[in-house]
Amino acid sequence: MSDRRNEIESALLAVRERIATACRAAGRADDTVRLIAVTKTFPASDAVLLTDLGVTDLGENREQEAGPKVADLRELRPDATVRWHMLGRLQRNKARAVARWAAEIQSVDSDRLADALDKAVRNAREAGDRSTALDVLVQVSVDSDPARGGAPLDTLMPLADHVARSSELRLRGLMAVAPLTMTPDEAFERLARAADRLREDHPAATELSAGMTGDLESAVTHGSTCVRVGTAILGTRGLASP
Repeated sequence: MSDRRNEIESALLAVRERIATACRAAGRADDTVRLIAVTKTFPASDAVLLTDLGVTDLGENREQEAGPKVADLRELRPDATVRWHMLGRLQRNKARAVARWAAEIQSVDSDRLADALDKAVRNAREAGDRSTALDVLVQVSVDSDPARGGAPLDTLMPLADHVARSSELRLRGLMAVAPLTMTPDEAFERLARAADRLREDHPAATELSAGMTGDLESAVTHGSTCVRVGTAILGTRGLASP
């Protein structure tokens, strides 16, 4: 376990230095970019090590994997302060399960999913499974290709308005993944323009989640407030919790 801790600690320091360097290059303060450590396909023991090293934001892509991992971490580190983020595409039939553990959903891309989450959070509150509203980021498809998920740019504002009207959801901002058909700079420039438009109508929606292991510097240059990093911290493969 000590070898794995040392490995993760070294990688985490390197990623934090990359973020700090990117912030300085963009004329930004280091603390304007939050790090989410993505633990998908890695066991709960790695999540434990990350929390021991001071990481407070963890991200997952699949509810089937995340649910047990969240429960394991809660048992192993009951006093840890952790915010879990759902980053992957989410089916409406998983909304009820995700509402029990997620502090934030970064992949809302339709009115129907927003409605399902709104209902799920309401039910979770009534059942005593959560006490707060759910933070939501609208996922943007910067090239308008629906195959990868995300709302096309021309549907973004109506969807954001719909989320903002939900009683149990808090519109926090936008998320995007740079498509392979565009350079990161092109993708994140489009995203930044969309974020500017969003804040005109929703000033509190200041979160901009963009940038992963391979393109976080470009994302920070274009205003990202949150980077989602897995490979650079935990490695290329993992064995997920059952």
